[in-house]
Amino acid sequence: MRTMKTVAAACMAIGLAAAALPAHAQQARYLAANCANCHGTDGRSAGGGGMPGLAGLSATYFVEQMKAFREGKRQATIMHQIAKGYTDEQIVALADYFSKQQPSK
Repeated sequence: MRTMKTVAAACMAIGLAAAALPAHAQQARYLAANCANCHGTDGRSAGGGGMPGLAGLSATYFVEQMKAFREGKRQATIMHQIAKGYTDEQIVALADYFSKQQPSK
C-alpha cells in the first residue's frame, strides 16, 4: 500500500513539473511578441529597415545588451526605455527564446 502511494505521488510530481514547462515557454513567447513590431515575428527582422534580427542570437549576448540598454551603457532611440520594463528573469527568458529561433536567411 505504501509503495502505491509513493508511486502515485511521484507520478503526480512528474505531471506537475511537465505542466509547468509549457507555461514558462508560453510566457517567453508572450514577452517576445512585444519585440515583433521592430525586430520581426519571432525575432526574424525583415531586413532593410535597419533593425537587427534577434533570432539565433547568443543568449549571453542578448542578456548583456539588454542590461546595457537598461543601464544606459548602450545608446538607442527607444530600447533603453523598453529594457527598463523587464526584470532580469524576463530578460533571461527572452534570451533563451530568441537563441532557439532560426534566423532569417
